[in-house]
Formats: sequence, structure tokens, C-alpha cells
Amino acid sequence: MSEILTSPTPETAPVEPDGRDEDDRAQRAQQLQQLRQALEDGDREALRAIFDELHPADVADLIELLNAEERKRLARLAGDALEPEVLAELEGAPLENLVEALPEGVVAEAVGELDTDDAVQLLEELDEEEQRRILARMARKRREELESSLAYPEDSAGRLMRRDLVAMPEFWTVGQAIDFLRSLDEDEGPEEFYDIFIVDPHFRPVGTVPLWRVLRTRRHRALREIMDPDPQLFRVDQDQEDVAYDFSKYHLISAGVVDASGRLVGRITVDDIVDVIGEEAEEDLLALAGVSEADINQPVGEITRTRFVWLLVNLGTAILASTVISLFDATIEQMVALAVLMPIVASMGGNAGTQTMTVAVRALATRELSALNAWRVVRKELMVSLLNGALLAVVVGIVTLLWFHDPMLSAVIAMAMVVNLVVAGLAGIFVPLVLDRLDIDPAVASSVFVTTVTDVVGFFAFLGLAALILL
Repeated sequence: MSEILTSPTPETAPVEPDGRDEDDRAQRAQQLQQLRQALEDGDREALRAIFDELHPADVADLIELLNAEERKRLARLAGDALEPEVLAELEGAPLENLVEALPEGVVAEAVGELDTDDAVQLLEELDEEEQRRILARMARKRREELESSLAYPEDSAGRLMRRDLVAMPEFWTVGQAIDFLRSLDEDEGPEEFYDIFIVDPHFRPVGTVPLWRVLRTRRHRALREIMDPDPQLFRVDQDQEDVAYDFSKYHLISAGVVDASGRLVGRITVDDIVDVIGEEAEEDLLALAGVSEADINQPVGEITRTRFVWLLVNLGTAILASTVISLFDATIEQMVALAVLMPIVASMGGNAGTQTMTVAVRALATRELSALNAWRVVRKELMVSLLNGALLAVVVGIVTLLWFHDPMLSAVIAMAMVVNLVVAGLAGIFVPLVLDRLDIDPAVASSVFVTTVTDVVGFFAFLGLAALILL
């Protein structure tokens, strides 16, 4: 029987009661009230006490709940009492408010203390002039590191990576590796790491050794004997979405980043990828509605401007659908029931198209859908659309018959329902595929096109069939 090595642990904690969410909300409200009271009283010590009790991420959450003036007052009062990690947790308007009110020296010092990836993420939120002023206040080596990272494309592995890592030659023994790590001062090397990179004389990675294997191997063994060859590596210019995909697919904990010549320049860890996966998923979800994450903290004017663009596009598609209806105004005048029923066909088509489109956009993002299996997916969606269309046609036909007592009208709306749901299913799959092929983000643009297709086809099919059959 195998033995499990473990350390003594306390008794299992009791299960949290169902009211935990309510308790959390009450606690957060109390903390926010304390923070606002400290700001009103100008009590710096009370602010410090609040910050000391909370994790930086929780402090950032409280700051986001403040208005712009309160954030600026907090920055002026707290000063260097704000931990650098708090700034790293903020983005958008909350971060801008704090940076505007904080002395540049304080911001520069905070950026200098952060890990490279967090520092770059913070600097990305600032305009170029603010970046230049803050970088100018930093030590030369640190400034050059950050400028080098900022030179890489946005949302690339180069922006995401940390520059601190542990690399060793393959001829070193396990004992030499352990002694070297123990000889480092506290401010030397990374605070946390999971793998040792094995490099050749040109500093090109040839393998990795996980720390657990080092700890469980005899001191005399050479690193080359226990390393994993052909490590997973990423180029500095590789898109962060591709990096996140590989981390998820291959269950990576950390991976190296190399430059154009193949030299090791940094590392990416799974905690950074968790953030990327969350950001990409949230970005796609919000893009489907034409909004952004920053909307909740942005000024009214900026939110209005960004949303107006999409609303204007939707207005254009609505006018197009209305134009189709106007082609059959004489038909509608002769049979008022058509005006009552035609929104049903368009609405059901829009919902069916949105269902298929959402699945397609997600599948494209996770690479479950590609040119290799597109036709199989199209055939399946066609069958689903036909079945749903037939079932709904029966339901809406019966409802229409009971409502208007007109068998022919019931037949018309049933046929139109089948036609629109089939078209909706095809549009929901083809539109994202075509946009992806054209290098246009399907999450951003698909909904407008799919809705337009289902509205136009729905109205045209229903009113056109009515004109042919009923009149």
C-alpha cells in the first residue's frame, strides 16, 4: 500500500451557511462606509488600518465603488500607504483617478516594485506622456526592462511575461542547483517559480525541470538526466489568446518566452493566464452587446459615444427591415392580422440565430470550430433548425388557428417559421465563420449581421407567402 506524506492539519472547517453572500455584502458595505468616513475626516491612520486588514484585490474593489472625487481625495490622503499591488488590480477610470492625484514619484516607486507583467499592465492604462514621465523617474535598468516590454505588440506574450526567472546549464548537478538557489539573497531572483529552465551556452532553452523533481532527486544527478526536453515555448510577439489556449490545452503551469533568435527572455505563469482567459471571455461576451467592461466606471459622455455607434448601426438594420415591410404595405392593409403576427416570426428567428451564433463564437474562440469541421457543424445546425422550425410551426399554427380561425393564415405563418429558423441557423454559423476568415472579431460584429438577416428574411418570408397565398 502506498503511503501519503502529509503534515498535521486542523480539523475540517465547518461548511459555510447559505447566508454567506449576504454576510459578504454586509461586510463590504460596512468597509465602504468606514472608508468614506475616513476620507471625510481626513484620517490617514484609519485608512492605513482599513488597507492593512484587506487583501489588495479587496482594497481595489472598494476603490472602484467610490466616485471620481473620492478616489482623488483618497490618493492625496493615502499617498504611499497604497500598496503597489492595489494599483495593479485597478484599470480604467479608477486607476486614472488615482494616478492623476498621486505624486509621480509615488507612482514610479510603485511600478518599480511590481513584477514586470503587473508593471506593464499598469503602464498600459496610462497615456504615452504619463508613461514617459513615470519611466523617467525609475532606475535605468528597470526603465529599460519596462520599455522593452512595452515595445512588444499589445496583448502579446512579450507584454504578458515576467523577466525574472531561474536558468541553469544542463551539465549542472541537482546539488549545484540547490546550493545556487540557497545562495541567492532575498532580493535576487524570482520570489515564486515552478520550473528551472535548462539552457545551452547561447541561452536557448533546451528543457525544463520542475522544482518537485529537483527536491526528490539525488544531488549527484545531472540536470540533463531529469529535465523534460522540448519545452513548451512562446514567441514574444505571439498573441496572448494563443498562449492561453496552449496553457489550457497542455495543462501548463509555466512556460518560457523566447525572442526572434530563440533566446530565453522571460516566463509566463498560470496565474497570469487565468486573468487572460477571464478577460478574453468577458471581452467577447460584452462585445456581443456592443459594450465594454469599462462602461460602469467611465464618464457619461464616453459611454454614450461608444454605445451610440452600435445603436446607430442597429438603427440602420432596423430601417432595412422596415423597408422590407413597406414593400407589402398594401398586403398588410388588406389583412390586419399580418401586422399582429409578423413580429412573432422575426423574433423567433432572431432568438434562434442568436443561440447558434453564441455557440459558434465560443467554438471559434476555443478552436473547437474551424475549416476542418465546419461543414459537419453546418449540417448539424441545419438539422436542428429544421426540427425546431417544424415543432414551432405546429405550435404557432395551432395558436394562429385558434386566434384568427383562418387555416390558410395558420399555414402561412407555419411555413414562414420553418424558413426563418432554417435561415437563422445557417446565418448563426456562417456569419461568425466568414468574419473569422476575414480576420474580423466574430464576437464584435456577428450579432448585427445575424439579426439583420433574420429580421429581413422573417418579414419577407411571412409577408411574401401571405401575398401569394392569401391574396
